[in-house]
Amino acid sequence: MKLIHLWKEKRYKSIWPLLLLLLCAFLLSIFVNTPSSQKEGFAQEKAEKSIIQLSNADCIKCHQKVQGTIDTKGSKHKTAVACMDCHRGHPPMVSKEKIIPACNECHAGKPHYEIGGCNTCHSDPHAPLEMKLAANITEPCISCHDKQGKEIKNNPSKHTYLSCTGCHSVHKEIPPCLNCHQPHSTEMVNKDCLTCHPAHQPLIITYGSDMPSKHCAACHKNISDTLTSVGTKHSSLACVFCHKEKHKMVPACETCHGTPHPAGMLSQFPKCNMCHISAHSLGKEAKKG
Repeated sequence: MKLIHLWKEKRYKSIWPLLLLLLCAFLLSIFVNTPSSQKEGFAQEKAEKSIIQLSNADCIKCHQKVQGTIDTKGSKHKTAVACMDCHRGHPPMVSKEKIIPACNECHAGKPHYEIGGCNTCHSDPHAPLEMKLAANITEPCISCHDKQGKEIKNNPSKHTYLSCTGCHSVHKEIPPCLNCHQPHSTEMVNKDCLTCHPAHQPLIITYGSDMPSKHCAACHKNISDTLTSVGTKHSSLACVFCHKEKHKMVPACETCHGTPHPAGMLSQFPKCNMCHISAHSLGKEAKKG
């Protein structure tokens, strides 16, 4: 009635501005009384609509540095996912806390992913394999490197009691053995160490048929000196000709020589070294000088 009265008195040339003001007030009251969860739903729906319209090319316009990191160090985060697969929105449409997903949303189902604290090592998700390793850790490492973990546990040595990062302070870095160990001889270099000693089971010593006798002599000097000085047919053989493939492997003489003596002699002297003393000397004295 008041509006009609105002209209009749012609205090306003037009009632439309007043009606528009009342409409705005009405809509504002609806928004104020709308539950916050419903508001978030509207915001989320709007964010999702905006996501559909975005592409990696849009992200790069502002985040060129991040894109450079992904291109050079992204690993599967470059090849398997796009920006919007992880970042499902952008402030202010989505809160800052929600644009970075939890690692376990994608990475699950393996022991390594159950450890938690991913960013302790994987500090930059755009360069996931460029890790900053904490000191004295082992369990997180062997949860991925299961084979090496079993080797070092099942073959006890001094290495068994070291943490993985005691040697591997940088991911994928393999330190030279000679950083900690003295070589058996001055001629030996790092690759010679690995020829015999696998790092995760260093006392399981194996080698190939091309192993130089000088590497054996570095530890077994007295035996080597005897073998090379007596001048028997054995002196011309490489150590690995008899001691094949594995350290401390001692073959039976019969492997090469069969049974060269009559049965009566063998019954009295059943072991070859009862007469031949040692395979390295064959009962001969070493030549002097």
